[in-house]
Amino acid sequence: MAEGSERENGVLTSTDSMESRWVYPDDEGYEIDDDGGGSGGGADSPERDSDDDDNVEQKLIRTGPKIDSFDLESLEVFGAQKNDFQTQDVTLSRRIIVAFQTLGVVFGDVGTSPLYTFSVMFSKAPVNGNEDVLGALSLVLYTLILIPLIKYVLIVLWANDDGEGGTFALYSLICRHAKVSLLPNQLPSDARISSFKLKVPSPELERSLKIKERLEASPTLKKLLLMLVLAGTSMVIADGVVTPAMSVISAVDGLKIGVSWIEEDHVVKISIAFLIGLFSVQRYGTSKTGLVVGPALFLWFCSLGGIGIYNLVKYDSSVLRAFNPIHIYYFFKRNSTKAWYSLGGCLLCATGSEAMFADLCYFSVRSVQLTFVFLVLPCLLLGYLGQAAYLMENHADTTQAFFSSVPTGAFWPVFFIANAAALIASRTMTTATFSCIKQSAALGCFPRLKIIHTSRKFMGQIYIPVMNWFLLALTLVLVCNISSIYEIGNAYGIAELGVMMMTTILVTLVMLLIWQINILIVLSFVIIFLGLEWTFFSSVLWSVGDGSWIILVFAVVIFLIMSIWNYGSKLKYETEVKQKLSMDLLRGLGPNLGTVRAPGIGLLYNELAKGAPAIFGHFLTTLPAVHSMIIFVCIKYVPVSFVPQSERFLFRRICPRSYHIFRCVARYGYKDIQKENHQTFEQLLIESLEKFIRREDQERLLESDGDDDSDSDETKHSFSRTLIGPNGSVYSLGVPLLAEFKDKSKFIPEASTSEQGKVTIDAEQSLEMELSFIRKAKESGFVYLLGNGDIRARKDSWFIKKLIINYFYAFLRRNCRSGTANMSFPHSHVMQVKMTYMV
Repeated sequence: MAEGSERENGVLTSTDSMESRWVYPDDEGYEIDDDGGGSGGGADSPERDSDDDDNVEQKLIRTGPKIDSFDLESLEVFGAQKNDFQTQDVTLSRRIIVAFQTLGVVFGDVGTSPLYTFSVMFSKAPVNGNEDVLGALSLVLYTLILIPLIKYVLIVLWANDDGEGGTFALYSLICRHAKVSLLPNQLPSDARISSFKLKVPSPELERSLKIKERLEASPTLKKLLLMLVLAGTSMVIADGVVTPAMSVISAVDGLKIGVSWIEEDHVVKISIAFLIGLFSVQRYGTSKTGLVVGPALFLWFCSLGGIGIYNLVKYDSSVLRAFNPIHIYYFFKRNSTKAWYSLGGCLLCATGSEAMFADLCYFSVRSVQLTFVFLVLPCLLLGYLGQAAYLMENHADTTQAFFSSVPTGAFWPVFFIANAAALIASRTMTTATFSCIKQSAALGCFPRLKIIHTSRKFMGQIYIPVMNWFLLALTLVLVCNISSIYEIGNAYGIAELGVMMMTTILVTLVMLLIWQINILIVLSFVIIFLGLEWTFFSSVLWSVGDGSWIILVFAVVIFLIMSIWNYGSKLKYETEVKQKLSMDLLRGLGPNLGTVRAPGIGLLYNELAKGAPAIFGHFLTTLPAVHSMIIFVCIKYVPVSFVPQSERFLFRRICPRSYHIFRCVARYGYKDIQKENHQTFEQLLIESLEKFIRREDQERLLESDGDDDSDSDETKHSFSRTLIGPNGSVYSLGVPLLAEFKDKSKFIPEASTSEQGKVTIDAEQSLEMELSFIRKAKESGFVYLLGNGDIRARKDSWFIKKLIINYFYAFLRRNCRSGTANMSFPHSHVMQVKMTYMV
């Protein structure tokens, strides 16, 4: 495949690091980061940062590859920070232990579905005979087989992002294989991160390449893809509201069977007390959830299986006929419209399917599959078969199908186990919601909130105080206004189906773009599962007027918040890119930048990943002196789950060497913890800077050895040729004399050897001088220069734009955390300058 095509595919191979490029040299011969990008441009892209030199003849020289501080380290630590279960050989016994732990984290939601599935179904389609029970049971059995088992366990779980699951993990995976991200802060050097290297569309599969090119070339498709992701994420967050309400109320509702005087009002009050207690202890984290609550869920699933077997033996084992799908046809024939209404209740048996995918980061695919296939699914099937066997002889007990089917002597133990399982399911879904919000915030699609990491062992265990109490308030509103589990079940179906459909669409794109499998398989997946989910969705939407519209309104509000934040952030970044400082302006100020250079290192924090930010000009005009070394630091999230610490910083030199100005991009994955102590951050930053300078010097010495043919006259004398750039500029390309000999074993004249040695000594002295300068600047201390940029809509902008930018986005920005809030800055070493951009 051609070299350019390899770059377009988003992955830089090993040969890319050896490419030659065109740069602007300074007086000392050192390369300058003048293109503002992450890598050197080729001969076909010679434009500079400056916008006012279109007709000026510019001199370029060809040199070696642009060096960043991680070209070497990324090869040494390839595969670092991957999911432990994905990268190591796991014994069978270890897999069994891990599979047991998954019960407490992954399967709480789907495991509690027998509490309410039949009750909600038969509230829409009352039982008029045994054939109705068999038809409803057949629907539940095949829904369990098709959605949780075939779709999620056997297919979707494999579409993980290096062990990470969920809507944004899918979006991140797609962004790495196609340039579909709307935020223009991507750098080609991001593809050198070890966890970034993934399979790219092969040239043999023309369909995959065409899809990639179509996505990258169409802004409309990029926006549509992002909208789908945001819609799915808003449904996940809505699920975090409905799951606690549904699970707790359905479990507490069993008191009506055990205690005769318990009424609906009592159930609601007890549920509210449970919910307040549940959300109050959320801040303590779930670092040991798998070990602590795993036994409780294991008892719950054993209870389901045991009660099912008991009811099959005692009442009617003929319900096994429900495995014949013909009973689904009879069910719809007998009940027609009512059967269609009951589909929303039927889907509740598959709730928690998305949680299996979203919580994948804690366990391996194999452990989740093993647990579901050999424990969870059999127990669920037995539980539903047992309930149906009981209902075959007790048609009047459909309102409390589960607790009515429990044997009298086992009622209270099962009741307490069921409530424990419901609380576990609720807490797990809330934690998954927190994780989803963190991912979306990291990728620029949600306002930044305070995130507390509750576990030193598991990076994914987090707690977001604002969202915790927000979810509690909305859950209480839902419970107080819709106390019936039938109406809450409809809202539950809306939230679940919304995220299921988005996952189906995204996984289909992964199949086409990344897996590159047969088109017939892809079409079968889409037609079967998207068609099935649309059928279910049409059922729950028809009943939206019963109160479940509240969850739709909540999902729409979350979607608007995420869309406005993404739109404002994108607009702000694009404006900063347009107004960044010209390199010619900085060069014109000279090494002192037109002011006094005081000892020390100034870390200028900004969101710009390319070039010198415009806010630096405010510092130059405001401060009487600037530091002897300036580093532009950009905290940036890349579309990978984790970035190894050795690959955290990416450096570029800005302006000639004597200016001592660098740009540093601190890269984080969407699952990374950004909570370094400032001393640790400073130490890592300086160590990485020194590595970068040493590597830069080593490459320059290697370049002086030369690699051109010594017999060619063109290698002995410089020559010039002109190049017409895309903007009409005339460029003079000067190729300097690099060396006269390619092979070191060849004879080298004495004079040449002497001159080469002198150059080497001068280079070593220059390197040591710069490293000594950095150490002295470090001893003088660090000062954190925080550039706070804001945006306002122009007076001639549309009314809608003014409303969104000046009010909605401004409100969100005022009430969210700053981008550097997670850094522990010493307040005595902080200076801030604010700048407003008109957009």
